[in-house]
Amino acid sequence: MLPSYEERSVWVQLVSLCVVFAGYMAVSISMMAKGVLHLAPYVAVFMTAVVLLVVMMVVGHAAALLFGKPEKADERDRQIGWRAESNSSWLLGAGVFAAITAMCFGIETVWIAHVLLGSLFASEILKLALQIVYYRRGMDEGVSGGGVGGGV
Repeated sequence: MLPSYEERSVWVQLVSLCVVFAGYMAVSISMMAKGVLHLAPYVAVFMTAVVLLVVMMVVGHAAALLFGKPEKADERDRQIGWRAESNSSWLLGAGVFAAITAMCFGIETVWIAHVLLGSLFASEILKLALQIVYYRRGMDEGVSGGGVGGGV
């Protein structure tokens, strides 16, 4: 059975984010290794990553449409989204805490900015990965309260 449009959309987002994040971090780490410690030079890299992310998602969603029309999100889709968000948001909070701690120790702002950006990306990637797990395996009733159970 073909996955729903919602699940295909999650796959598009996950692949796009992973590719763009990996590329951005490869370039950024290379720049930091060369001693670039001001944020201004990273703006062009970040803007390029954003444009690439948008293009990849548009193309990916257009391809997902080839396999079937999008359906309106139902209660199961909403439950999966809420549960995945609930189970991944801690990662963003941990990144913010790490960045604040780094500021207290006088770490360069370029590193702090990348910790914040990395935690944002990591939290979103974890959320999308959890959504795929929930679409494929269903949601366990014992984890984070009630919800829709059963497999797909």
